Amino acid sequence: MQCEFKNKKITVMGLGLFGGGVGVAQFLAKQGAHVTVTDLRNATELSSSIKQLEGLPISYKLGGHHEEDFTNADMVVVNPAVPKDSKFIQIARNNRIPLDTEMNIFFKLCPAPIIGITGSNGKSTTTTLIGKILEETPRKTWMGGNIGKSLLGCLNEMKPADIVVLELSSFQLEELNHTKKSPHISIVTNISPNHLDRHANMDEYIQAKKAIILHQSFGDYAVLNYDDPELRKWEKDCKGHVLWYSARQMLANGAFIKSNDLIISVNGQNTAIPCVSSIKIPGMHNLQNVLAASCAAYLADARREHIEKAVTTFTGLEHRLEFVREVNGVKYYNDSKATTPESSIAAITAFQAQVILIAGGYDKGSSFMAFADACAGNTKAVVLIGKTAEKIKELILEKKGTKETPSIFIQKTFEEAFQQANALAKTGDVVLLSPACASYDMFINYEHRGRQFKDMVKAL
Repeated sequence: MQCEFKNKKITVMGLGLFGGGVGVAQFLAKQGAHVTVTDLRNATELSSSIKQLEGLPISYKLGGHHEEDFTNADMVVVNPAVPKDSKFIQIARNNRIPLDTEMNIFFKLCPAPIIGITGSNGKSTTTTLIGKILEETPRKTWMGGNIGKSLLGCLNEMKPADIVVLELSSFQLEELNHTKKSPHISIVTNISPNHLDRHANMDEYIQAKKAIILHQSFGDYAVLNYDDPELRKWEKDCKGHVLWYSARQMLANGAFIKSNDLIISVNGQNTAIPCVSSIKIPGMHNLQNVLAASCAAYLADARREHIEKAVTTFTGLEHRLEFVREVNGVKYYNDSKATTPESSIAAITAFQAQVILIAGGYDKGSSFMAFADACAGNTKAVVLIGKTAEKIKELILEKKGTKETPSIFIQKTFEEAFQQANALAKTGDVVLLSPACASYDMFINYEHRGRQFKDMVKAL
């Protein structure tokens, strides 16, 4: 491993505000590479990421890219956030400089089998839950990827008997496709329009996601959501074993629900886990996430007692249908991680109570038709913000027709939207932040948005 990068001149393109390039820059510098980090943002904006690289022999070219860093290098490592059509990537290609990514490097060097999780929604919940189940087993478990920290720095400690659990985005998978590698166990939670501001069209997005199964071999496993019509078409592309999971029907091979039992059926052997009534995360979509995680963890040697303990004690992730507080009989939920219409539909329909929804934000090119339908049928009021507010309002008005509910409001600021939602709420209602959109038009990221919401709830 040392020899591969020692004394090589490597440009890391894109450090990122949230440390997207920190892990790979640290790793390469410690391997003895001559690392140059370049980013369009300046040192002040990137201060928190740069702080993590203190003391390492790294040179910085910030506030813009320089052509020589893409022509006079042995390799360019590209952050997933960098647009594919960047002229500097083309310059590197024209000069025959090899391009790579952090995830590709990790896949090439990882000594342990990998469980990879992707999908349009539910990736982080499913990834975390698999990690929690496997932590109950004697097997050493490493969790990372698109969630949490870079695992490159842990490679020296990893053993072939360990297991690695990785959340993988469409951007990471698109690049991983070039390495002709897929995880040993691949889970796909669902497919719906997402990131169409980056992918040319839906077909390109689906192809990026499909890289997670395309390079599996006969002894590998694909765990797919039977309730998703797109994923049912994927079986013909799977070279390994296919296991399905469904929250709606019983299956011959995979994971499903039978009264209070979660059933895992593999090679004609059924394992029944009596836990359904004790699952704490609400909604049908979360039942699907639990099924996916249980099935994958079972394939990685988790047993009934490990699965039961983890799925009945797991209370969910921050910013994902997170219960914040109850005030005067009104419950407040933070679902800021719902950056697609589909994930917000799942949240809106998870409650029996009357829902006052705060939604809207940056436009990723998604269709809001089904979301507007869900709002028209399942909410008491909708308070909209951001660039998509007018578009969503028109669609909800069209869907609700002459019905009184939901009432619809547009507010200029997030604070005003919260005050409006709060004023409308009565005892027994739910105030739900589930934006159906990315946050970039008003916030640094979805976490920033979620924390602001929680601060306002806590201040009531």
